[in-house]
Amino acid sequence: MTTHLVWLRNDLRITDNRALHAACNDPSARVLAVFIATPRQWRRHEMAPRQAALLHASLRAVQQALAQKGVALHCHSCADFAASIDWLAEYCRREQVDALFYNRQYELNERRRDAQLEQRLSGRVMCRSFDDSLLLPPGSVQTGGGEMYKVYTPFRNAFIQRLAEFDVSCLPAPKIRAGGALPVPEAPAAFDYPAADIGDDYPAGEEAALQRLRAFSRERVQDYLRQRDLPAIAGTSGLSPYLAIGVLSPRQCFNRLRAEHPSVLEAPESGAFGWLNELIWREFYRHLLVAYPALCKHRPFIAWTDKVRWRNDPSLLQAWQRGETGYPIVDAAMRQLNETGWMHNRLRMISASFLVKDLLIDWRAGERYFMSQLLDGDLAANNGGWQWAASTGTDAAPYFRIFNPTTQGERFDPQGTFIRKWLPELADVPDNDIHQPHRWAEKQRRALNYPLPVVDHRQARLETLAAFEAAKRGES
Repeated sequence: MTTHLVWLRNDLRITDNRALHAACNDPSARVLAVFIATPRQWRRHEMAPRQAALLHASLRAVQQALAQKGVALHCHSCADFAASIDWLAEYCRREQVDALFYNRQYELNERRRDAQLEQRLSGRVMCRSFDDSLLLPPGSVQTGGGEMYKVYTPFRNAFIQRLAEFDVSCLPAPKIRAGGALPVPEAPAAFDYPAADIGDDYPAGEEAALQRLRAFSRERVQDYLRQRDLPAIAGTSGLSPYLAIGVLSPRQCFNRLRAEHPSVLEAPESGAFGWLNELIWREFYRHLLVAYPALCKHRPFIAWTDKVRWRNDPSLLQAWQRGETGYPIVDAAMRQLNETGWMHNRLRMISASFLVKDLLIDWRAGERYFMSQLLDGDLAANNGGWQWAASTGTDAAPYFRIFNPTTQGERFDPQGTFIRKWLPELADVPDNDIHQPHRWAEKQRRALNYPLPVVDHRQARLETLAAFEAAKRGES
């Protein structure tokens, strides 16, 4: 009997899973599945304990779903990628695997691991890999000169044109294997990783993710452009944690969006197109990761920005991490992140800009801290966002564009609704003063249990401009 093995990674679903679908195409084959946890690797790359907890819960859900289809999912832990190659090669030998199926990952270490494994199995096991976590595969959207786009808007325009040339339809879940459903398996062993509570906001399993996708596409996406930048309103989809570990596929998102809004591609002013634009940003950063592997090595895209003389001040970094900078919109954002593992996208830009442009702290410190906290941690998106905010990346904000954290708060949380939720010590401050609470406290001759601003924004802006201009001149 032919044996097919599916290696699950960041694709924890049975619907629209290209590797799983291909492995199950032969009704006579015995189909097995494995998942290999690599906690040491996760620690090295700052995976948030909350994301590991969501992954574990999602793994349990997909294990049960596969059992109902007659496919056993075996979960194993290895210290790192090298050990996972050894274990998987031995597993293939022991189970007499004829073909291995997996969906590609695009980070540099993962690509090297897969190449090493295929070389190890060469001549014994046929390996088939698939582009599953993107709408269009890396390298498929290029300039007329055959290069990766370095600016987002022309990439998006070319991307939309190319969409018509690729099959982006969703695949069904596999049929029940000939042997029938399997008994409900025991839950996977807990990972050797710090425990974390993910709360009730992100129930595990693809059905929960699909329900959220359907509700957002049907009920809220039309208001997306108007509400997406307002952190006090649930104006975003909240689907990023599911996309990050593959409980949802981007094809499911695109096809559900198109089903509810058939003219989405022809309506660039619509909320539906606005959300599609965010999905394409996700694609842009992943395509860049493949085209420029140095991005996986903490290198800036713009080389001269590596000469910026960053400030080494652990106390300022800690104040930012804890949400104690004295700038309410920044502090509320950071406390939301620390408490929930998620942060509103507008606030990611504001808080990242503050760390780099007000505190003049290396963007890589912020990138690492976000990864250590985020439920939706994703190297390509996190790196792309930080390099955008830090003016070190492709199509980034110019270095002289520096957000004023006070006016950003006034614009996007005008009544301070979001701020008061996360900074209860400012509950009594009126709307007009919520973004500069110490001004109010001084007028009222009241003491506030809230820190004074750690820097003066105007002075910090001048120092940052000077640091970037010196680096651009080649001074280090």
